[in-house]
Amino acid sequence: MHQINHDLPSLFAQLGLDNSEQSMRNFIEHHKLAPDLAIERAPFWDTAQAAFLAEQLKADADWCEVIDELSVLLR
Repeated sequence: MHQINHDLPSLFAQLGLDNSEQSMRNFIEHHKLAPDLAIERAPFWDTAQAAFLAEQLKADADWCEVIDELSVLLR
């Protein structure tokens, strides 16, 4: 089985966000998560983005590692 390794720019693109280096930096700087808030429950996601994050985490899918990375960056 072939495992896909996703990165932060591909996650931003998957979420429909600008994935240029500057845009990702700006997003991370302006969107913060409380320590006890799950990333998929953050108020800044739209319904589709939140659903994607929740589904990927629940399924322990290939995206989980980079979603966790983004979660750390947003704290």
